[in-house]
Amino acid sequence: MLELYQAEGCPHSETVREKLTDLGLSYVAHNPRRPGENPAVLNEQVHAELRAVAGEDTIPVLVDHDRGEVVTESDRIESYLGEHYGDLR
Repeated sequence: MLELYQAEGCPHSETVREKLTDLGLSYVAHNPRRPGENPAVLNEQVHAELRAVAGEDTIPVLVDHDRGEVVTESDRIESYLGEHYGDLR
């Protein structure tokens, strides 16, 4: 199972969502906070999960439960998805 901690309106989250869609992958999206310089927390529980998983308050974060991996930063996430799921189509 893939989980994506992300924010609507965040361009980095958008590129990761597009990559997931292009690869035909299903995922669960979590929206812990708004993007920007003054991010408002939208869901305290999910925000706490994000911090526990990533070790910091950063988005996007991909959690790949099947591989036991946590990947941060959009460029790294896109590379990871291409490497591990790119040839599944």
